[in-house]
Amino acid sequence: MNLTQAELQKHNTRQSCWVAIHGAVYDVTVDFLESHPGGPAVILRCAGKDATEDFDSVHSPDLLKEALPESALRGYIDPAALAVVRATANDEARPSSDSKAQGPPPLGTLINLNDFEEVAKQYLLANAWAYYSSGADDEISKRNNRRAYQKVALRPRILKKVYSVDTTTSILGHSVSLPVYMSPVGIARLAHPDGECALARAAGKDGLAQVLANSSSMSVEQVREARTSEDQPLFFQLYVNKDIEKSVDLVKRAVKAGARGIWITVDSPVVGKRESDERLNLAVTALDSDAQGQGVAKIMASSISPTIDWEILSWIRELTDLPVVIKGIQCVEDAVLAYEHGVQGIVLSNHGGRSQDTAQSPLLTLLEIRKFAPHLLDGKMQIFIDGGIRRGTDVLKAIALGATAVGLGRPFLFSMSAGYGEAGVRRMLEILRQEIEMNMVFLGATSLNELRPEMVNASRLEREMIGSVKL
Repeated sequence: MNLTQAELQKHNTRQSCWVAIHGAVYDVTVDFLESHPGGPAVILRCAGKDATEDFDSVHSPDLLKEALPESALRGYIDPAALAVVRATANDEARPSSDSKAQGPPPLGTLINLNDFEEVAKQYLLANAWAYYSSGADDEISKRNNRRAYQKVALRPRILKKVYSVDTTTSILGHSVSLPVYMSPVGIARLAHPDGECALARAAGKDGLAQVLANSSSMSVEQVREARTSEDQPLFFQLYVNKDIEKSVDLVKRAVKAGARGIWITVDSPVVGKRESDERLNLAVTALDSDAQGQGVAKIMASSISPTIDWEILSWIRELTDLPVVIKGIQCVEDAVLAYEHGVQGIVLSNHGGRSQDTAQSPLLTLLEIRKFAPHLLDGKMQIFIDGGIRRGTDVLKAIALGATAVGLGRPFLFSMSAGYGEAGVRRMLEILRQEIEMNMVFLGATSLNELRPEMVNASRLEREMIGSVKL
């Protein structure tokens, strides 16, 4: 059945919601709207419209057949007729034609991770940039994450005869070429159509570990197939769903797909107030929708359970014997509790400054552990850290102070933008590797095992440490 644009536009409410995807028109009112993992608002903003671009920016084409039954199909519409309307509506959301006229700069001209961020700001759609870059409230924590590393000084050693350096380490028993892993980053297809699969290919070729986001735009099975070898470590992030059975299914799928560990994210039981994201996502156009003003982050995270406690570890251990990492430790007290509960790893993280603003920087939490609970550094539990890391020197400071490896999130997304894809990720890693190797020579360290706390001066940051820690 052929439909017109006018017929599609009539169905733009919660009571009757139709969307067009690649020319096919679907009625998602009953079968899909309320059960959508990202919440109904993300569907309602496309009600009565062409949803192709929104769908493709987040999901792979294969998901359409899995998610919608044949009974939802109402007919077909000429995509060309909708394209004109769609292009007009998106004019303000796209980068200016002037900024794109000459194309993105050649990868060889980008010489640090900040360069990739500047390019991403110019070439990402406005809502994608807002979702990726935004922090909570006044973004104090987001800025402090980076500033913390700038407050720690290196103490170079001379005349050390460093002929070569070894940057390899082990993450949960899996060898990696750098003490750097890909943090779980949601909906990577907003940056590039290959999304998390591009990250997987780059990780395999450069010997890195990848933590796949719970909200990945590519399925765990697709990412598994994108790996370059069976030995390539792939870990799976889990946000515990309000509907626990959905989390059970996710864990089982991850285990079946060959995930090597489950990283339970606990630093965002509710979504922080990411104002720049919300300002640019007032796009829920269904007149009866009550979700106006929600940004992408709130829509995507609406199903997260805020009521879990330490008992969640017993639940996960009944499902799998894979290593468990708690992602989102923000104080030494909780680091000690995680150690006592026998997890294999923790991530010191304030969610990239995206959850509670003014939460302390993860590097400061690492200093708390060194001062108040040094037994946590005995190697029984690996300590990872993320947030604000942009230089090879940042990586070395974290390792010298006791971290096993560091996670990067936003930089990987930015490196894929502007059409760079896998090549951009690999260029970014090349830059980071060069910085790490060069600065190890300056420190007189031939391997990561030789990095020691005395190689850094953290006194400026230590002065910010609280004096009320009670263990």
